[in-house]
Amino acid sequence: MIAIITFGVLTSLVLGCQGSLSASSPTIQLITYPIDHAEGPSWDGRKNILYYVDIHTGRVFSWNYDTEEINYITLDGTVTPAVQAENPDIILVGLNRSVVAVEWDGTNAIGNQEILATVAEQFNTSRFNDGKADKEGRLWWGTMGAEDTSTGDLTPNNGVLYKITKENLGDPTVEIAPVNISNGLAWNRANDKFYYIDTPTLQVVEYDYNNTDGTISNRRVAVDVANFTSLTGKPDGMTIDIDDNLWIALYGGGAVIHANPRTGELLQVVALPARDVTSAMWGGPNLDILFVTTSRVSLTDEEKKYYPAAGGVFAIRHLHTKGLPVFNAKIVDSI
Repeated sequence: MIAIITFGVLTSLVLGCQGSLSASSPTIQLITYPIDHAEGPSWDGRKNILYYVDIHTGRVFSWNYDTEEINYITLDGTVTPAVQAENPDIILVGLNRSVVAVEWDGTNAIGNQEILATVAEQFNTSRFNDGKADKEGRLWWGTMGAEDTSTGDLTPNNGVLYKITKENLGDPTVEIAPVNISNGLAWNRANDKFYYIDTPTLQVVEYDYNNTDGTISNRRVAVDVANFTSLTGKPDGMTIDIDDNLWIALYGGGAVIHANPRTGELLQVVALPARDVTSAMWGGPNLDILFVTTSRVSLTDEEKKYYPAAGGVFAIRHLHTKGLPVFNAKIVDSI
């Protein structure tokens, strides 16, 4: 059975679910003010901080779980993803096509910055789009082709998924190419499966994962969103829970979906008051809150009236599962 959770009227910052649901049913809370294109949530449990970005304005944000305080820094270019380093005062940011180490603790003023690597010289109009660190601290970051902001058209096959380590900064390893929009990725609990999305394909693919040398093999389609004919939108960012089920943001679909990658089955749909849902990440002290980012950048002025919360970050609680710890990047010690 598929559980479908819908939303009610926005009252203050809390969305109540429609119908006579129990107290343990999912609740949806808007926790940040809307920005143009919120993306790339990453939870740092050392500080109880959620990092996220506003891609096109160059801003990297932090939301503090304990104080609910929001801070941000601004870089010169498009920014995504933002991944915390082993050094708690450094974050690694995708700035255009470069990996940049930035001194920032999520609260105080920005410090030093250093470009560590630049990718995709052959696709000089592409940019980074999504990425995470693996268990060993290697970066798995992907790019996408250029967008025509007036039409929404994308340059196809201009994206690449790279593996970036401390040793290969001058020549990051190409893992998957070509791709269109390199997007959501996740590792299972045993760390022997790797999941990946190239958005226009509508598919989540699975690879066998070798953690020792950081290699992938034996590609297969794990989830095909095209099979979920009751839904609209395309798969965007993604995370995984302790049951090894995926939580996938649907851009243009107004929801985050819960799917079983072993069977391809759709388990749950959680609707949000935003048409364009961009990514999801487990966080909170117990890793049992699903933080979901959304966008308003493609909405018309009239649509923004219909989706006033679009562009905000939402916290979904009572989902009866939790996430896995987020890995820190280990490619730079200091700058």
